[in-house]
Formats: sequence, structure tokens, C-alpha cells
Amino acid sequence: MIGATRKDKRMQRKKRIRAKISGTSERPRLSIFRSHKHFYVQLVDDTKGAVLASFSDRELDAKAKKGEIAKEIGRRLAQKAKEQKIEAIVFDRSGYKYHGHVKALAEEMRAQGIAF
Repeated sequence: MIGATRKDKRMQRKKRIRAKISGTSERPRLSIFRSHKHFYVQLVDDTKGAVLASFSDRELDAKAKKGEIAKEIGRRLAQKAKEQKIEAIVFDRSGYKYHGHVKALAEEMRAQGIAF
């Protein structure tokens, strides 16, 4: 795409990724969204079109570094998933690089016992 913005390129990557993966009630899709200020994650059952669990940094009062906040979000979402007896997920990085905050979140969820 000539003249495509960063957002256009991310949306193209997201569309390509979503064509290949889908979440179920046994293994929901972990969807990520990053805005300039905040970080949001959801566990989605695509067969029913329902959000099973969600968490964002807006629910935290911490004024820590964003990497630490991403780890805390991973910890809390893993806890919510375990309460619903979810042991495995499908990781949807939504076109973002597997780097920085996204990587910190994923590694923390793995450390909490959630399989990808």
C-alpha cells in the first residue's frame, strides 16, 4: 500500500492474523488492544461472540512502568481465566509486534499456568 499509515498497516496484519485463528469456549482467543495511554485485553469466545473475561490498566491504581503494568494485567487476567476453568488460550496479538508490553503480558500469563 503506497501512503499507508502505521494504523492501516497494523489493521492489514490484524486482518491476516484473524483469518487464521479463532477462539472457542474451551480455548478462547486472547485479544489485545493498545492505545497511546492504555492497554486492554479480552478473552473472547468467537463461536458465541461473547467476551468471557477482560481487564485493562484503567482498573489498576498503580503508577508503575508500563512493562510492570502489562505483567500485572497478565497476572489478573490469568486469575480470571482460572476462575472460569480456562487452561489454554489462542494468542491474538492484533497486529502488534511480539515485543515489549505484548511480550511481557504473554510471558506472565504463561508463568501463571495458562498454555498458548
